Amino acid sequence: MYNFITGRIKGGGYAIKGAWLLLRHEPSIQVQFVISIFVTIAGFYFDITATEWMFQILSIGLVMATEGVNTAIENIADFVHADYHVKIGRIKDVAAGAVFFAAVVAVAVGLIIYLPYIFYTL
Repeated sequence: MYNFITGRIKGGGYAIKGAWLLLRHEPSIQVQFVISIFVTIAGFYFDITATEWMFQILSIGLVMATEGVNTAIENIADFVHADYHVKIGRIKDVAAGAVFFAAVVAVAVGLIIYLPYIFYTL
C-alpha cells in the first residue's frame, strides 16, 4: 500500500513537471493559457452559470491536454526520425489536426456561452 501511494505522489510530481515544461517552453500552450485567462475573466465579468463554467473549464482542459499530447507526439517523432520523412510528417499533421478539432469545439462552446451575454448587454 505504501509503495502504491508513494508511486502516485511521484507520478503527480512528474505530471506537474510536465505541465510546467509545457507552459515554459511551448508557445502554442502559452497562447492558449493566456486565452484561458481571458475567458476566465470574462466568465467572472458576465457571471456565467455553473453549467457554463463546467463547459468552459472542460473546453480549456481539452485544448490544453490535446496540445500537450500533440507536443509529445512531435517530440517523439523528431527523436525517432530527425530528418524529414513523409510518414513522420503525416503523424505530426494528424496530431495537429486533433488540436484543431479541440480548438474548434472550444471556440464553439465560447460562442454559445458568451454571444448571448454580449448581445444582452449591448
